[in-house]
Amino acid sequence: MKVALLAGGKGTRLAEETSVRPKPMVEIGGRPLLWHIMMHYTQYGHHEFVIALGYLGDYIKKYFADYATLTGNLTIEMEPGKPSVVTRQEELHEPWKIDLVETGMETLTGGRIKRLKDYLGDGTFMLTWGDGLSNVDFDALLAFHRKHGKLATITAVRPPARYGHMKFDGEQVVSFEEKPQTAEGWINGAFFVLEPAVLDYIDGDLVMFEHAPLQRLAADGQLMAYKHTGFWAAVDTLREKQVLHNMWEAGDRPWATWEK
Repeated sequence: MKVALLAGGKGTRLAEETSVRPKPMVEIGGRPLLWHIMMHYTQYGHHEFVIALGYLGDYIKKYFADYATLTGNLTIEMEPGKPSVVTRQEELHEPWKIDLVETGMETLTGGRIKRLKDYLGDGTFMLTWGDGLSNVDFDALLAFHRKHGKLATITAVRPPARYGHMKFDGEQVVSFEEKPQTAEGWINGAFFVLEPAVLDYIDGDLVMFEHAPLQRLAADGQLMAYKHTGFWAAVDTLREKQVLHNMWEAGDRPWATWEK
């Protein structure tokens, strides 16, 4: 099954990082957000990715062009007066097939998805943005989608609290969580399972998938929600990036399902 990843936005709210790299390439623990997301899908057996590029798309192309070489073991023979020759490469990287597709600098999320049509095939596909980490059970998400038989499944999540949360014993603080999930309300967690007919709900490049297409799918009774109560976080600000980096450094990595 193909997995579509949107990685073309400008990420202006994270300008401290995105002035030099696309937002999905912001690093947590020395690895881009995009790598973390792809590793999570890989844990559930999904290896074919279609990545929608836009802003600084060359950065992402270069990363994956170098990835196979730089993550494997190489044997290089160097002789005076002769070019160096790679005689052996032990592949230690993931079994990925990746289509990197230019979808325009100003194209919005819906338009980027529609521009991937020729790469997604005629079957069910998965979709997410390039800036959100989670431990969503993709097997359960896919089973839910297949059971209800509608065109679209959206993952609903609890939003992180804006401020830290404290628990008390009298006046003593017994626990502190910097960004816990709230217990109220559901938001779009941006992990989708979609049928190809969903693309017919997108009229062109300047369409936000989160607006008219999802509203029309809901009005037609074709949008179902899979409720995920586990970990979820999006990286929109430098502070949110730092929170996840600190979690990674502390060994608290709930989204790193490949390490389990």
